[in-house]
Amino acid sequence: MANLEKSKDENQIKLKQREHVVTEEILSTIDHNNKTNDDYKTDINHNSTNDMKIKYEQIALIGSGAYGTVYKAADRQNEGRFVALKKIRIPTTEIGVPVSIVREISVLKQLQSFDHPNVVKLLDICHGNNFELEKQFTLFLVFEHIEQDLSSYLQRCPAPGLGLDKIKDLMFQIMTGVDFLHSNRIVHRDIKPANILITNRGQVKLADFGLARIYIQAQRLTAVVVTLWYRAPEVLLTTTYGTPVDIWSCGCIFAELYNRKPLFCGQSETDQLCKIFDIIGSPDPSEWPNDSVLPLSNFSNFKRRNLDNIMKDVCSDGRNLFKEMLIFNHSKRIGACQALNHDYFKDLRLPK
Repeated sequence: MANLEKSKDENQIKLKQREHVVTEEILSTIDHNNKTNDDYKTDINHNSTNDMKIKYEQIALIGSGAYGTVYKAADRQNEGRFVALKKIRIPTTEIGVPVSIVREISVLKQLQSFDHPNVVKLLDICHGNNFELEKQFTLFLVFEHIEQDLSSYLQRCPAPGLGLDKIKDLMFQIMTGVDFLHSNRIVHRDIKPANILITNRGQVKLADFGLARIYIQAQRLTAVVVTLWYRAPEVLLTTTYGTPVDIWSCGCIFAELYNRKPLFCGQSETDQLCKIFDIIGSPDPSEWPNDSVLPLSNFSNFKRRNLDNIMKDVCSDGRNLFKEMLIFNHSKRIGACQALNHDYFKDLRLPK
């Protein structure tokens, strides 16, 4: 019996190792032809492979954050078209790289086969250097380059702001992209104006999938997601969450398209919750999550405001959709597919 238990334990250890180890063969499924370097600006010009020197010409730094650094570059092999190179560092463990990371990147790459008009195109994935001492390796994600995001688009918009038809068109495209992700069980988890790109022709593209994850029903995911001002209550309360967190973010953006300023500008998680409840009111005790780390008593004295006043000039259908996006109980929040079928978008839907 003892030998049997020992054998079971050994098999479980081996199985766990197989689930976490990423071999060179698995990495080759991401990209087996292209290799890049640790730092784009330094290495392409100083210590890069000949392939990268031939393929890309660095132009400028676009931006950097906790989950990667993005550079603008010219693709020499495609008539100098601009591309966006996102460098990410992926940590390894003692038994290898979690295969879940590779699966997530692979899924994002597979989504590109649909060539969805409202999702930024992933053109290539390049395996960068390994850093054994730091237990990290780098990947370069090569995306189509789009000049502006929704944040800069709104800043450049002259007074009095976007027209109501333009707001509707932008929201329809955003929700179309979100519906595509959700239908493929992908939660973006960081929808905000800076991660929504707009072409010069007005086409919306969801971008920056650094926090995107494959969603499993009732899965507890990390709470460190979504920029604070667009973070759903269930995330702020560190409870179980799923695709509705993206809908909440879209509701915040809906109001921002109209007002040209963020709806909830909290300075901390608690302050963000207070600003949310100051508008939607304190939740019903029956809807307060049992697994919340904060008690309802901390937020029990807020009165609901008239949400119609947030977007006064938007039609009644638009205000109704806005309210359904900002429902505290995520199980009652409208879904992306339902939103696209809402009467607010009836003049934009293709006839059946």
